[in-house]
Amino acid sequence: MSTEGRPNRLASVKDVAKRSGTSLGTVSRVLNGSASVSADARERVQKAIVELGYEPNASARQMRSGRSGLVGILLPSLDVPFFGILAQALEQALFECGYHCLICNTEENESNERRYVSTLIGQNVDGIIAAAVVTTQNFGRLSDHNIPIVAVDRSPDGGDDNLVSVDHRDGGRLMAECVLGLGHRRIGIVGAPTHSMPITLRMEGIKAALAAQGLEPVGIALGEDHSFDACFALARGLLANQNPTALIGTTDIAAIGAIHAAHERGLKIPKDISVIGFDNLPQSAHIYPTLTSVDQPISLLGQLAAKKLLHRIDPKRFQSPDLSGLNLQIIERDSTAAAPQTS
Repeated sequence: MSTEGRPNRLASVKDVAKRSGTSLGTVSRVLNGSASVSADARERVQKAIVELGYEPNASARQMRSGRSGLVGILLPSLDVPFFGILAQALEQALFECGYHCLICNTEENESNERRYVSTLIGQNVDGIIAAAVVTTQNFGRLSDHNIPIVAVDRSPDGGDDNLVSVDHRDGGRLMAECVLGLGHRRIGIVGAPTHSMPITLRMEGIKAALAAQGLEPVGIALGEDHSFDACFALARGLLANQNPTALIGTTDIAAIGAIHAAHERGLKIPKDISVIGFDNLPQSAHIYPTLTSVDQPISLLGQLAAKKLLHRIDPKRFQSPDLSGLNLQIIERDSTAAAPQTS
């Protein structure tokens, strides 16, 4: 029976080639994510695949190529906006190259992480992208199975060879120098989570910039829970005991919590107190007042991490990415202004 006009789960590669008006080789290259296919041919093949309901035989493809076409993504959380944006960028970049993702939310729990790593090994994934803190033991298991791993934002083994990240220490410096340049000298810090290496590095950058001016933070409120409510509570506690003219949030979530805590105390932003964050999340442009933030190119991080892993999986097909574009910059909005004048 003809496959014209209706989906057919038994459609073959030949059917796809006939429907798309291309060769078997072209269909194969599209299915395998090869770049050596014209945009027009790729679009016709993909359209034919949808119309016919063609489903590639993953087992047969793995036997031919020695690869599963699967990539594992280890994330510490799915409800933190940074990781949601990152996951979408990773999934899209890998899908465009013919790979499917298995997204694993470890909740930064060692037991969860161990089980997910076992699952990914069992699924014969071609590689893993980790934005979670992989334990040394789990990292060793992946190495023992010769599974390439690329880290985003934090390195599982402390090295930089497999890491795709911005310069977090420099990001901390940028935040501090921004408020220092506005004349602020009473500066507090609010942030979470304390165990995160990027947060540790940002703290180092902030303190170094303050020390260069002979200053120390008037108060530091750090916690483990990186939620709006938890960061609000941290900022509320700091403001109850100190009187800073500027608050540095180690993330936008921390900064937004600080803005709400300042509002609760009747402080006007930025007349009475300035607030700055890090990440430039979409929410930062919609809170009142809009939040000054260090722009971290989250989607670009994901795209480059995907390219780096693909290069490690198949260096003949995929080029090593240029990471020089991972720069940080201040996006100035309404939450920062010159320090209030003292009598």
